Amino acid sequence: MTTEQTAPAEPVPTPRSSSDPKRRRGWLYFLRDVIIIVLIAVLVSFLVKTFLVRSFYIPSGSMEDTLLINDRILVDEITPRFTGYDRGDIVVFQDPGGWLPPTTPEPREPLVEAADWLLSLVGLSAPDSDDHLVKRIIGLPGDHVVCCNAIGQVTVNGVPIDETDYLKLPSGESAASGDPFDVTVPADSLWVLGDNRYRSKDSRYNQDQPGKGFVPIDNVVGRAFVITWPFDRFGMLDFHPEVYAAVPDPDGSGSGSGGSTPVEESSGR
Repeated sequence: MTTEQTAPAEPVPTPRSSSDPKRRRGWLYFLRDVIIIVLIAVLVSFLVKTFLVRSFYIPSGSMEDTLLINDRILVDEITPRFTGYDRGDIVVFQDPGGWLPPTTPEPREPLVEAADWLLSLVGLSAPDSDDHLVKRIIGLPGDHVVCCNAIGQVTVNGVPIDETDYLKLPSGESAASGDPFDVTVPADSLWVLGDNRYRSKDSRYNQDQPGKGFVPIDNVVGRAFVITWPFDRFGMLDFHPEVYAAVPDPDGSGSGSGGSTPVEESSGR
């Protein structure tokens, strides 16, 4: 008579509890990595926004139809430091003093304020747009800018410029400005006008201010170069260099380059 021998039963593994130290450490490492990645992304975005590119929205119609109300634009802060500015560039600049009426910001919920501040760090919000203006450069330092000649054009250093491609004038008007002016742009300054020429409080209408209507280059944030919002208007901005191609330098030497002024470590409506 034989007896059956049974194999010893294998031990049944016990499931790990969610409080297992190794699993907890794994989650902590994952959370740490996520926080580090987010902080690096915020830091990079902050550096880009501070030194390379900034976002602004358009609060008024002074640059229509080139820029419309509530358009969002990106401004190149770094390139002009090396290449300078040209006639025709669209620039964003801080109020030189007296251009904008004093405003009192409306109170907002602390949570909204904090969210807007965080978004501004990475360039997704532009809370200071109401303190800045955006215009087109017509005159560089030393330029003699006059309006208007016999057919209503602005002249720069004696050469008329044809602004038809971007100028918005009221029906029946042909002159590039409803008010005459005759100025010579001082050193380290710019003469700027809006494309919606009869609805723009630009250099012409601020000549009674301390800066005489000129914008110090130190006040310029940078050159606007692209519309990012709304999506159906996404695209690069046109500075129309051909309009200024024949304008000579202020000293009378050279023409056809459109002019350029360097910017030395200087920093819309």
